[in-house]
Amino acid sequence: MAEQVADEAATKAAFFEAFGGVRGMVETTVPGLVFVLSFTINRNINVSAIAALSISAVLAVARLARRDTLKHALGGVFGVAFGAAFAMMSGDAKNFYLPGMLYTLVLGVAYVVTSLAGVPLLGVILGPVFRENLSWRTRNPGRKRAYTRASYVWGGILLAKSAITFPIYFWGDATQLGWLRVALGIPPFLVAVYCTWIILVKAPAPIDVIAEWEAEEAAAEAAEAAEAAKAAPPR
Repeated sequence: MAEQVADEAATKAAFFEAFGGVRGMVETTVPGLVFVLSFTINRNINVSAIAALSISAVLAVARLARRDTLKHALGGVFGVAFGAAFAMMSGDAKNFYLPGMLYTLVLGVAYVVTSLAGVPLLGVILGPVFRENLSWRTRNPGRKRAYTRASYVWGGILLAKSAITFPIYFWGDATQLGWLRVALGIPPFLVAVYCTWIILVKAPAPIDVIAEWEAEEAAAEAAEAAEAAKAAPPR
């Protein structure tokens, strides 16, 4: 029982580390919320894009000040910067959301394709977090099956989001698309994380290959030390 509780806690912690946690979800949602709120009020693309980029930069600086990972601190800024540039250069506010929509679509396809290929993307992402790297591919078939099922869940959710948002991009207006993107931000992510957690806590425990490597190195060093001691002349 204690081991199962520890595995569940490790799985939950891994999700937060890999996906940015609650703070990451908020940071992903807030710039888009600021953009659509500003554009709904003033109908000015440049002002709205700059406002969204500014809040994203502030959130990134706050992460850096807390010595957080650069991936989480800068990833959102680049995404918002691309969206802001697309919107301002094209003069179409809907293009603020286009880079994020394309990323969602490509990522959804990647989850499905890698699962079909036998190398589920979620296992590639979470393997290093669990210190198992890619050992699940050959040494832990039950865990590979779990990563495959969970990757299909992520792929299905992301592709469903794309199926909802792209029609609005083509035939709706910017405010409709913006509020829809905000609404489809956190809830589907939470569903995907919850489903993945349920799947992985029932899977075999990860094989800690890092600990195995460390133990092998320690054993090799101990053997070298023993050989050196034998070869040393007696005092």
